[in-house]
Amino acid sequence: MQSLKRFIPATFVVLWATGFIGARYAMPWAEPFTFLAARFVIAAILFAVLTLVLGSRRATRKEALHATGAGVLMHGVYLGAVFWAIHRGMPAGFSALIVGLQPLITAVLAGKFLGEAILPRHWLGLGIGLIGIVIVLWPKLGALGGGVTAATLTASLISVLGMAAGTIWQKRFASGGDLVAATMWQYVGGSALMILAALAFETHTVVINGELIFAMAWLVLVLSVGAIFLLMVMIRDGEMSKVASLFYLVPAVTAIIAWALFNEQLNALQIVGMAITTFGVGLATARQSKGKTEELRN
Repeated sequence: MQSLKRFIPATFVVLWATGFIGARYAMPWAEPFTFLAARFVIAAILFAVLTLVLGSRRATRKEALHATGAGVLMHGVYLGAVFWAIHRGMPAGFSALIVGLQPLITAVLAGKFLGEAILPRHWLGLGIGLIGIVIVLWPKLGALGGGVTAATLTASLISVLGMAAGTIWQKRFASGGDLVAATMWQYVGGSALMILAALAFETHTVVINGELIFAMAWLVLVLSVGAIFLLMVMIRDGEMSKVASLFYLVPAVTAIIAWALFNEQLNALQIVGMAITTFGVGLATARQSKGKTEELRN
């Protein structure tokens, strides 16, 4: 079992990166909040069945409430904002790149709410990462047919904050119970938010075709069940800074997949920007020896 656990981070990165591609396939055929509401309801039902099959311990009321709150942020706010941006033309690769800033935000929140040491290099890494994002996006701002706008960029940044806050909430308040039961309650929270958003802002128009069915099946089984369960395992067993650092690998993997499937090209300047962003995130999330950390604290 321990030998298999070492493959969890790499498997998670690859699976998580495909989520942006699934969004690209689904969004022409369904409105984002309606699609996500259906996805989360299906995922909640699947995990409810799993709790019965596996005989999982039922969550206490406190555990259920905390898991639901984490789900509102990790699934509802995060994915709702990502899908909304992609639905309005944000390229999947660029959406993933912005979300790649999540480890930096998580590192800062982990310092405040989990007591993890925040060093000057974290702030330097945040600044370098933002510079890299600007370099990557700048050449494309006027050449994407309106896909990259203030609204879609804002939505992508909101998604970053939602995921960062949700993972901190999960680590601090909701990681002590049964993982299957906790994940089910997460999807209850995500479903509630997306149902309300769909009722308030959308017409619930859905075009059923092969691409939509494939996207729903992939996102439910591979992302909502597979990737999220791996994430819950890593949050439970690891330090938040180490877990969060995996997300900076996602944009590069997503960009490769988007290039292969959608011909989303990156020029030399943008590749440099991606490298700068990756360096910034790496600087902010790299682990430091315990002795050196204590020295800096003193």
